[in-house]
Amino acid sequence: MKPYRLVDHTADLGLEVFGKTGEELFANAASAVRELIVDRKGTEPTVVREISVEGADREDLLVNFLREVLFLFNGEKMVPTSFTIEELDDRHLRGKVRVAAYDPARHRVRREIKAVTYHGTEVVETPAGWRARVIFDV
Repeated sequence: MKPYRLVDHTADLGLEVFGKTGEELFANAASAVRELIVDRKGTEPTVVREISVEGADREDLLVNFLREVLFLFNGEKMVPTSFTIEELDDRHLRGKVRVAAYDPARHRVRREIKAVTYHGTEVVETPAGWRARVIFDV
């Protein structure tokens, strides 16, 4: 079973993500964004990037983190391949992202995500682990 599912949302794209821990939740959210925007089959990571993000709360932190992931592809033309969250609290995230250069001959773009929004964003700890919901402007 995938650690996320798409959620119906008028004119936008919603995502609900799950993880046993907060770190797993954030890594799964980033992986889901990558899967939504680009097919990474046959991609070997060439660079490890440090990533550090701040937020006013968990929801702001998630939005800011996913904006960084989106910028890697849209702004830097890098395909994220894996995510490791090394440090996480309610207002700070630090980790590593393995990336490879985007090659239009090898990577199929699945959809354009314009922005990560705050609308309906939530990050909650449940008895089964962690769950987040986020909406993207497509």
